[in-house]
Amino acid sequence: MSRSLHLASLAKRILLGGGVGLVLIALFLATADGNDPAWGRYWWIRPLIIVPLAGAAAGAVNYLFDLLARQLGWSRVITGLFGFALLFIAIWLGSVLGLDGTYWD
Repeated sequence: MSRSLHLASLAKRILLGGGVGLVLIALFLATADGNDPAWGRYWWIRPLIIVPLAGAAAGAVNYLFDLLARQLGWSRVITGLFGFALLFIAIWLGSVLGLDGTYWD
């Protein structure tokens, strides 16, 4: 059984992963105190770019893994749990990379 790449589903997962990353980092930055002059005036732009990109990459990998799992006949529950764990790890690593030099110096 061969299944081709469905671009609308891929785009939906990319947007969902990036949206989750954007919402989480925006909520964190809205509640954070970032008044250290050593960080620069626009220090908050870096995490607002990197974290959603990490979430979008996790969404793309999640789609590709789900496509492979369907071809191999794996359980959708296992692939769903793997996708959730992948999104969590990607957003965590994106947060570390995005906030490096400011909050996590």
